[in-house]
Amino acid sequence: MKQVFVILVACLLSLGAHAQQAAATGDAVAMDTFKKEKEKSDKDIADAKSAAKASTWMDRAKTYQNIASSGYIKVDSAAATMAYEAFKKVIELDKDKKGGPGKLAKEAEEALKAPVMATAFMQQGVAKFQSKNYADAMKSMAMAGEINPKDTLAPLYTAIAAQQIKDNVVAKTQLEKYIAGGGKDAAIYGSLAMLYRGDNEIDKALSTLDKGIALAPTNKDLANEKINIMLTTNRMEEAITGMKQMIEKDPTNVTNLVNLSIVYHNVADKSTDEIRKLEGDSKKGGNTAKQLADAKSIVDAYNSEIARLSASIKKTPKPELKRQLADVQKKLAEQKVEVAKFEAASKEAAANAANAGASEKRLAELKQKQNEIKGLEKQYLEKALAVDPNNYDANFNMAVFVFNDGVEMKRGVDRMDMAEYSKNGKELDGKVCGKFKQALPYFLKAKSIKDEADVNEPLTNLQNILKQYEEKKIVCIESK
Repeated sequence: MKQVFVILVACLLSLGAHAQQAAATGDAVAMDTFKKEKEKSDKDIADAKSAAKASTWMDRAKTYQNIASSGYIKVDSAAATMAYEAFKKVIELDKDKKGGPGKLAKEAEEALKAPVMATAFMQQGVAKFQSKNYADAMKSMAMAGEINPKDTLAPLYTAIAAQQIKDNVVAKTQLEKYIAGGGKDAAIYGSLAMLYRGDNEIDKALSTLDKGIALAPTNKDLANEKINIMLTTNRMEEAITGMKQMIEKDPTNVTNLVNLSIVYHNVADKSTDEIRKLEGDSKKGGNTAKQLADAKSIVDAYNSEIARLSASIKKTPKPELKRQLADVQKKLAEQKVEVAKFEAASKEAAANAANAGASEKRLAELKQKQNEIKGLEKQYLEKALAVDPNNYDANFNMAVFVFNDGVEMKRGVDRMDMAEYSKNGKELDGKVCGKFKQALPYFLKAKSIKDEADVNEPLTNLQNILKQYEEKKIVCIESK
């Protein structure tokens, strides 16, 4: 969606450059003519007698309008504004006998609402934008939109100018006008939603995205943005309910099936940090007593060495022995600090032991719930693949799902101590390898559909992992 705005900015810049180039090189005669007409108008207005006539202001209005609408910005960069003000002056001066608008005033009133006037302000705005005067560009193009409210281009470009100066209020208002006027570019709905999201107007953001999705049901950017907003605002249940309703209406919509699997993935992922902390606390508690005992035994060894060296120094006070004694005394001081750390950890472990049962229960509940949710993630990916086996997102996400399962299994093996690993570690390594191997065909399929860095990098990583297992002569054990 940001890319759309970048493209439109480039269009605005090129339009401004084109207008200036056309005026500079396309017709030198016309340029000269406009300059002379402008000079004459300026001279007439400077004359008090002429300036009192509505006809003088009408001539001035048309002169400046022609300059602006034709793109001859170098003659006067504010030509559209000058024309607008001149038409207003005509209306002010030209009255009939009853005090109503005269013939010229009526003509001026029509001119102020005419497409030519809107074009003049658009040309002026584009030129201002091209010269990076974004504030004036915004004002000029906004005026073009007011003159011609049915035009969707003016509010769109006004919003772009507003964004250049971080005026989100104007940007949102103009994009709302673009949509209300029947704008059909779905990406612009996404841009407006992002502005709402930035200002924490979440309901408006979601409503706008829904309108964009209705306009372009296959637009993945809009669907993904809606998911992201729901996830970051903790509207998980709402996201799931809404997507299930969409799937019920159209069970063959692969985009919806994949997106629901993504929602489940994010829900499952939210409990990962707590699970790992509980696992770490459990592992830490079991090792603390041994670590403290080992640290104390080192202190005892240093004390024995200090006693030996002290006795030797009494008999033979050699400098080398004194150096060794100082070194051991330093190490003893450092080791006592380590003992103090392990004693504190031991006390913490003892305090946590009372809560160990509750922690283990919580860990088991979290793991069960996470497995259930991951099961749903896999289920919807399988449904997506059943509908369209050649869908890139479904294949890629399934590959990542299986690969991540392998990573979690590998973590379990890595957390084993030597005694645990000697019992069944090699067999588990084979199962880990088998799980990684199951991801391979999905990555390869995704690559065959869309050969790009997003799939090539994880595929290369996976192939290297499998090669390492092969070099270690570990037999891959594949299971469901």
